[in-house]
Amino acid sequence: MTTVKFDNSPRKGWTLKLRDFWTLTKPEVNFLVLVSTLVGFYLGSTGPFHLVLLLSTLFGTLLVASGTGTLNQYIERSFDGQMRRTARRPIPAGRVSANEALIFGLSLAAAGGLFLAVAVNILASVLALSTLGSYLIIYTPLKRHTPLCTWVGAIPGAMPPLIGWAAACGHLGLGAWVLYAMLFLWQFPHFMAIAWMYREDYSRAGYQMLPLSDRAGKTMAIQVLAFSILLIPVSLIPSLMGQAGMIYTLGALILGSGLLYYGVRLAHQRSNSLARQLLMASVVYLPMVFVLLMLDKVSS
Repeated sequence: MTTVKFDNSPRKGWTLKLRDFWTLTKPEVNFLVLVSTLVGFYLGSTGPFHLVLLLSTLFGTLLVASGTGTLNQYIERSFDGQMRRTARRPIPAGRVSANEALIFGLSLAAAGGLFLAVAVNILASVLALSTLGSYLIIYTPLKRHTPLCTWVGAIPGAMPPLIGWAAACGHLGLGAWVLYAMLFLWQFPHFMAIAWMYREDYSRAGYQMLPLSDRAGKTMAIQVLAFSILLIPVSLIPSLMGQAGMIYTLGALILGSGLLYYGVRLAHQRSNSLARQLLMASVVYLPMVFVLLMLDKVSS
């Protein structure tokens, strides 16, 4: 007879605990935050490139973003427990206490804001902390009251390029707001795909990510199509402003058309599988279009 041995050592316990705290920070979201911050910094830079300043910006932004993700899960812990896809998160599953998450989230956010203010500049710190505040204080509670929460949430969601740009040059130029507009528009096909995939889960927790009366998904389809279409010409503005060359222009057209293709498919046949394909297309689109923009930057 085989005896199964379980490792209950303190070291094993701390490893699992650290993994749970890492999960609280929402690392998958933070990846896109850092990519967006990086492109803002790079395009906002003039003269010699300051690597230490970039790393400081990314580190401080990561701390604030991690604090935001943690505090969001702290606020929504009771509702996360009602949804299948979030019930196993550290707080509702009981692996991390609410007080632990609160202290962890506040510590990360405060450390990040202070670090940005000292190591980068005040504007970058203010932008990062205002992103946290508007996301937690306005967007998060609004999710249970109106589908307009998606519009409200897209405002802080598009802030990372502004943080990067401000960190690089200390002010916000027109190019920064173009990046902001691109990220603002991109969020709608991305979040509408998620909202459609998990519409029943959201409904169980009382979240109104989609209109309760629109079970056919017409509102979702309209937003996916409208914002995917708008994203294409807006993504070409850097080329029109002389910030990027032909490689970026062609790449942005191809990537934007690809995103629109998956959006059209979901709008035509509203299934979870097509929503998942649009979600994956959106996750591919954003870093790729930003990387192209950085690689094909026209020196000023």
